[in-house]
Amino acid sequence: MKVSEILATSTKAYPSIEIVPPLRGITKHELLESIAPFMEFSPKYINVTSHRDEFEYREEPDGSFSRHLLRNRISETTVCAAIMSRYDVETVPHLICGGNTREEIESRLDNLEFLGINNIVALRGDSMTGEKRFTPTPGGYRYASELVEGIRAYQGSAGYRRNRKTDDNGRYFCIGVGAYPEKHFEAANIETDIANLKKKVDAGADYIITQMFFDNQVYYDFVQKCRAAGITVPIIPGLKPLSTARQVSMLPESFSLDIPIELTQEIEKSKSDKDAVYQIGTEWCEMQCKDLLRHGVPAVHFYTMGKSGNIVQILRSCF
Repeated sequence: MKVSEILATSTKAYPSIEIVPPLRGITKHELLESIAPFMEFSPKYINVTSHRDEFEYREEPDGSFSRHLLRNRISETTVCAAIMSRYDVETVPHLICGGNTREEIESRLDNLEFLGINNIVALRGDSMTGEKRFTPTPGGYRYASELVEGIRAYQGSAGYRRNRKTDDNGRYFCIGVGAYPEKHFEAANIETDIANLKKKVDAGADYIITQMFFDNQVYYDFVQKCRAAGITVPIIPGLKPLSTARQVSMLPESFSLDIPIELTQEIEKSKSDKDAVYQIGTEWCEMQCKDLLRHGVPAVHFYTMGKSGNIVQILRSCF
């Protein structure tokens, strides 16, 4: 079932889970066992992130340098196939502009359709290590809005076209996109960022997932501004519990977000006690989730970052 259909037919809010593809060397069994704790809650779908390939340059004996591809993680498509082999759950792979040409994107879409996957989250992706700003791959897409357009234009093979099940608009893929309730760090202001978000929706996105935030008012204000800008699709809030004291400084730097002073003060008082910090972060996220549910959000998206313990505690308390 498509995420858009789940959103349209669900009578109450539900949790969605996002996992990171494992590093190479982990077995399929280990991957599936790491997901098993979430299955207690019968998730309607599991998101699988995508990571662009990196390269390194190695000096050769003659003094020249050669470029070598580094693939550190299992691909999102492979992870989706593994999940579907054991669990009766929809998978939602992320597809990114970075590191892919248009032809490579179409090849990935072929693979997804072959597996029967018709949900995608379309993202621009991060810059390469060492880059200050995102540089598009030659022959690829510069913006997520262009990627959404490309997915909507996807035709697939004749065999796929004969057998595919489309919606009333003739579309095979359901597309989610990302948003920054506190503004993407490259945007001049929140209004410009929302205008760019609207381009993604106008290009064919079905719903929006926000980046993590730690103050629910930020999300409520963001939704109000989106609606005022003419964005009508569902906007799913994204949450991640703080689990270490180090994340108080690391997350704002990495994701351009604010952490409320009440939370930072509580963690500062307990920073020498790892278990206490972990519980403070979990309880704060639990409080956020319950408040969001009271405000009638359609779903709550959890960034697990490869960890299940704190998320499972929150799900048991809230759902």
